[in-house]
Amino acid sequence: MSTFNGLAKKAITSCVVVVLAFCCSAQTEEKAHEHAISFSGYGEVYYGFDFNRPKSNERPPFVYTHNRNNEINVNLAFLKGTYSHRRARANVALAAGTYMNAVYAAEPGVLKNIYEANIGVKLSQRQDLWLDAGVLPSHIGFESAIATDCKTLTRSLVAEHSPYYESGARMSYSPANKKWYFAALLLNGWQRIQRPAGNTTMGAGSQITYSPTDKLILNYSTFAGNEQPDSLKKYRTFHNLYGTIQLTSKVSLTAGIDYGMEQRAKGSATWNNWMGTCLIIQYKSGGKWALAARGEYYQDDSSVIVVTGIPGGFRTLGISANFDYYITEHVLWRIEVKTYKTETAIYPTGDGGYVATSPAATTSLCVHF
Repeated sequence: MSTFNGLAKKAITSCVVVVLAFCCSAQTEEKAHEHAISFSGYGEVYYGFDFNRPKSNERPPFVYTHNRNNEINVNLAFLKGTYSHRRARANVALAAGTYMNAVYAAEPGVLKNIYEANIGVKLSQRQDLWLDAGVLPSHIGFESAIATDCKTLTRSLVAEHSPYYESGARMSYSPANKKWYFAALLLNGWQRIQRPAGNTTMGAGSQITYSPTDKLILNYSTFAGNEQPDSLKKYRTFHNLYGTIQLTSKVSLTAGIDYGMEQRAKGSATWNNWMGTCLIIQYKSGGKWALAARGEYYQDDSSVIVVTGIPGGFRTLGISANFDYYITEHVLWRIEVKTYKTETAIYPTGDGGYVATSPAATTSLCVHF
């Protein structure tokens, strides 16, 4: 296995070099300044403490980011190379951290370390029409794994239980006024690079974003597909709707809702469903600090997405408060206190029991360049 991984890493490295070399040499008749290669990086170190003092070093199993308890660890760190041209673009980012371990657990071998790897071609000289293919950021939701792009230190339950990344092809179009964005996607599945054994079906997705001004964003995204082997095929549909509004120069509000359905069995006319909602308000001082508060609710009675092993499924309310301080333009220090409350006692305690609440505190230091 180690020999295979070594060969796979060499193969991926070789592919990256070939892709970048191809992009750099393409369309040599164009002026040199129209081509650009840049490099960037990101890192986040965190410490989290669960006040229930569970014997495990992990947060609840439905938490994927910042999921280690009572230890200093790396949530996400990556190096990224970007190529851009008026008719082509490419991105390659290799990553490590507890986020990658948890979210990419189902991916085989070195695929576990691919945060992003895609190539895009502009299909029209006059229109902003692109075709991108490879490992792409998710088209669903308003949060990503990069904390500095989010208003809170940890991710919401709706973000944790919808795709962070996807693999496939994306056709996107934006008119000249940039108020609209449309995308249609052909995907390998729900947060998958490689489909599971026995699954030969592709998934599909769509996205519509409307931004009439720089103070308002409205987004609607969908997914449809099958996540089971063909012999157990159960179709899934998913809808995500969110909006962000800048209420004042310092206060912004973000609200989102998810709703999903999946067949109970192959060919069944009945469906299991789940839903989640989130509300975040943020105050930015205009200087070096910011405050945010989040309220959220998630319900999955049939354990389609969140498997607890307890009858009645998963119903959880979450509340958190966040403080941010920019030490420099590229270094962010954050503190968050958060608690979950469920209808059933599912959170382990240090004495071997279970309780229905899960209070925790987390602090992190992020750097991006």
